[in-house]
Amino acid sequence: MAGRPKSEYDAKFRADLDKFVQMTGWTLQQKVALTCRVLDRDGHESALAGQVSTRGEKPGTYWTLRFGLGFDEARESNILLIDDDLNVLAGEGMANPANRFHLWIYRARPETGAIVHTHPPHASALSMIAEELIVSHMDTCVLYENCAYLPEWPGVPIGDEEGEMISAALGDKQAVLLAHHGLLTAAKTIEDAAVLAFYVERAAKLQLMARAVGPIKRVKPELAREARSYRGSPKYIAATFNYLARRVLREAPDCLN
Repeated sequence: MAGRPKSEYDAKFRADLDKFVQMTGWTLQQKVALTCRVLDRDGHESALAGQVSTRGEKPGTYWTLRFGLGFDEARESNILLIDDDLNVLAGEGMANPANRFHLWIYRARPETGAIVHTHPPHASALSMIAEELIVSHMDTCVLYENCAYLPEWPGVPIGDEEGEMISAALGDKQAVLLAHHGLLTAAKTIEDAAVLAFYVERAAKLQLMARAVGPIKRVKPELAREARSYRGSPKYIAATFNYLARRVLREAPDCLN
């Protein structure tokens, strides 16, 4: 039997994705809480380091976890609404001062709706050896030609200088590896940013494991781009986020309260 072209199967898969994968009805606060919990479950916690933010319903507003809490403590009720100067507009507590550098990215990229910044062990380890992220596995190809690198550490990112540097290094990509620091993702939706952060850490882990055995063989660019288009489509990302969130909700259903 003669085989059909891959493009035909791809078209059917995308049509089925649009038909069967539904976007959830979670609020923005719930999505921030779920993202924190998803990343904590994947080892992204580092005490109080790292932030997750998403644009609020009104311009110049952002939802983010209250300072002083770990990702494992995130729930809808402790997600704050803040303004462009980190003043709290809704909720109790204070914003994480490191959220300031998020604002530079939001200003530079109007299309960005959410940002994830974490210090997970493998991405952090890779950031210490002056080596950029190598995307050479099908599962992580959503990051192919989509992860920048900031080779210099600007210090604790609570000032405007750090925001300018990180924003410039990110450029038009959706992820960046920050030397001596960690990772950052910036995407249209909180689901996109969460899934990309999940895969940056996965890619860093694979890279360190592979290099311990031998040199990494690069993938063919055309195949990597094909995989990026496949795994990075909005509905595929949504399906991935929904799965990761369901794992969290089985263990911590109270995070939606």
